[in-house]
Amino acid sequence: MTEPRTRATTVVAVRRDGRTAMAGDGQVTMGDTVVKDSAQKVRVLKEGKILAGFAGAVADAFTLFEKLDEKIERFPANLTKACVELAKDWRTDRFLRRLDALLVVADRNEIFLISGDGNVISPDDDVVAIGSGGSFALAAARALLLHSDLDAGQVAREALSIAGEICIYTNQKITVLELDA
Repeated sequence: MTEPRTRATTVVAVRRDGRTAMAGDGQVTMGDTVVKDSAQKVRVLKEGKILAGFAGAVADAFTLFEKLDEKIERFPANLTKACVELAKDWRTDRFLRRLDALLVVADRNEIFLISGDGNVISPDDDVVAIGSGGSFALAAARALLLHSDLDAGQVAREALSIAGEICIYTNQKITVLELDA
């Protein structure tokens, strides 16, 4: 018997006019059942200087957040280096490479998508999204950035709201975290 697949996330990160925002929905779905609607998928790290969000297995994401914290402590002035070092460890470490998650990490200047296959991607257009509804949130955020005057937090919230109207694995219980310029 196969266990039902857990679908747990939509996270979007946006930078605009010197502000960075990250938003995550709250829904966790197993098979065809919503088992939680208020999960916290985004968090503040390093005394409010870095935002991080995850898609995938929760225990795996928490393990990766701990490793990210270690890398940030080791490279406190270089988020890029911390993310690259995390991706290297994630790809090569026998235990870590089994983890099933994606991370989005952002500070005031940069946004990164980090995966276990060694990718550390910085988007060209200051927006990235992951998870079940990630492509919907990404499209909505890009459109809002091009055709509205909404600030970063408003774009992130609206993009997730739009994704939640389309993706059955995304809900409207949205958490938005922001970093000021």
